[in-house]
Amino acid sequence: MPANVTEFLDGKKIQRALMRVSHEIIERNQGASDLVIIGIRKRGDHLADRLASNIGEIEKIKMPVGYLDITFYRDDVHSRLEQPEVYQTEIMFPIDDKIVVLVDDVLFTGRTIRAALDQLTDLGRPRAIQLAVLVDRGHRELPIKADYVGKNIPTSPDDEVVVKLQEIDGIDSVELHQARRKSKKSSSTKKTGKRKRGA
Repeated sequence: MPANVTEFLDGKKIQRALMRVSHEIIERNQGASDLVIIGIRKRGDHLADRLASNIGEIEKIKMPVGYLDITFYRDDVHSRLEQPEVYQTEIMFPIDDKIVVLVDDVLFTGRTIRAALDQLTDLGRPRAIQLAVLVDRGHRELPIKADYVGKNIPTSPDDEVVVKLQEIDGIDSVELHQARRKSKKSSSTKKTGKRKRGA
């Protein structure tokens, strides 16, 4: 059980963060005519929907949005003991020569993103792939960096970042569940020997 729970983002803060990221995406790419948005299941897909909606409203266009299931592209799929949850990849448009904005909820080690990149390159040859995440918690194991970040949250490797979204959980929030820290034993010990008397 976590020793301490801190809410970093509530519904309004998530909405503002996603709107800011939407404007950053448009500004960097000088519009949205060559963009497609692809979310990693199972929470990146809902964030992708929200970003696509924001960008579509700002630019007055209908944004192509798709969903990626990277289960069988993970490098630990054969070593995991539990049966993996399998969803459906739904990308109903070509990605060749497009700028793909890949969307996920939390960026941690980078291994999920590596799997997503492998799958995207199997599906086509985008002109560029950019990464947007709601939370970057650090502790990368691969040289992967997000282009757009809603919130940077400093964490320890054993902490847990819990993202809740209205579409799945009935509420929008981002919480940090800090792992219990092991208390260090005092290195000082009591001396039990008798005091030497002065001569």
